[in-house]
Amino acid sequence: MTLIKSISGIRGTIGGETGENLTPLDIVKFTAAYAAFIKRSSQNNRPRIVVGRDARISGEMVHRLITGTLVGMGCDVTDIGMATTPTTEIAVTKEEAAGGIIITASHNPKQWNALKLLNHNGEFLSAAEGEEILTLAESASFTFSTVDELGIITKKQYLQEHIQSVLSLDLVDPEAIKAANFRVAVDCVNSVGGVAIPELLYALGVKEIFKLHCSPHGNFSHNPEPLPQHLTELASLTRSSKASVGFAVDPDVDRLAIYCENGEPFGEEYTLVAVSDYILQHTPGNTVSNLSSSRALRDVTITRGGVYQAAAVGEVNVVSKMKAVNAVIGGEGNGGIIYPSSHYGRDALVGIALFLTYLAKTGQTPSELRSSLPNYYMSKQKVELTPDIDTDAILNKMKDKFSDQQVTDIDGVKIDFPDKWVHLRKSNTEPIIRVYSEAKTLEEAEEIGKQIINLIKELA
Repeated sequence: MTLIKSISGIRGTIGGETGENLTPLDIVKFTAAYAAFIKRSSQNNRPRIVVGRDARISGEMVHRLITGTLVGMGCDVTDIGMATTPTTEIAVTKEEAAGGIIITASHNPKQWNALKLLNHNGEFLSAAEGEEILTLAESASFTFSTVDELGIITKKQYLQEHIQSVLSLDLVDPEAIKAANFRVAVDCVNSVGGVAIPELLYALGVKEIFKLHCSPHGNFSHNPEPLPQHLTELASLTRSSKASVGFAVDPDVDRLAIYCENGEPFGEEYTLVAVSDYILQHTPGNTVSNLSSSRALRDVTITRGGVYQAAAVGEVNVVSKMKAVNAVIGGEGNGGIIYPSSHYGRDALVGIALFLTYLAKTGQTPSELRSSLPNYYMSKQKVELTPDIDTDAILNKMKDKFSDQQVTDIDGVKIDFPDKWVHLRKSNTEPIIRVYSEAKTLEEAEEIGKQIINLIKELA
């Protein structure tokens, strides 16, 4: 069992001993620390906090602890109940709230849950803000409110408002989607996407939807990370139903995986690439993804006349870079699309609407669209470390070793060769170095990754 405290929030497995797992006492402590931080930073003794959750089995229990603690800290709560992560982010700004808490462990299995913490813009906290909350939590020195100062809970639903905001985007064309008569297969892994995604598709004019695991009971039918090895049922359903396209989301609906009409995966790295290609044709500009994402986005951006920038891994880092370079689209290679015209957060609903619009306007099938994009293959490997190994020293040696290449060191070490790249990152949760590589063939990607791993072992 595990408890992981980080600048982006707290996550862990349900049950077990306090301080080592996500127990009720830990939930109360970190919620109180967040409330104290919000009060201090907003200079408001009665701030409003939005709370939403995915469909995890533990969700209702965690939700009650969080809302009760916020009320006890003198915060008013807008409780939007079961909601996607992007819905909760949008609700924060709509409510003019001081912050928000999303109760979700994203793609982690059902025994996990987490508190994701938002600022008044509905965006994830900065590293400095996260550190401040961790310090407050460890001090456990909170001032709870007297009976006359307790907060009030207001319940609202925001899904329809989220959907309407997607439909109102200039580059989303519901009429074109409706006219295309798409048949869509979906796998929503028994979480909140099972409600949100069909509702969005119907609103977009899709009449035929083939549903897999859309009952939001939280007892996930398969590993909830939307990777090909976990989506074999969706692949089969897309083929057998003769669907135009297949979509899969993770439990909190911020990641989008796409399947072609032939049941083949479009590729999680290519969700962002395809949507960006569409956006850039209509709103030329800059793009951003993290260092471990496909080079295909860079290629598409240059072709469309823009400038590509890389950010450190992590949504908050991507958003910060997007704002700095005024990017028109960005995200992460795990199927996370961040479209500023909507909001600065990964949003699978926005991704689906833009992707279907692109298909409708081009008349292409997903496989035809995929073949039109720059083609790369990625390999993800790792190096096990022993406690005596100085990881930072190894990364510095690697940087010196490849000083004749383009090297980026804002997050580990990324080495850009003319026709491929390798990114080395120290894991925050495991004694490993992650080695991601990409090239024009899978064999090349795996080979350069293995070469770098062997070099790391020599330097250790």
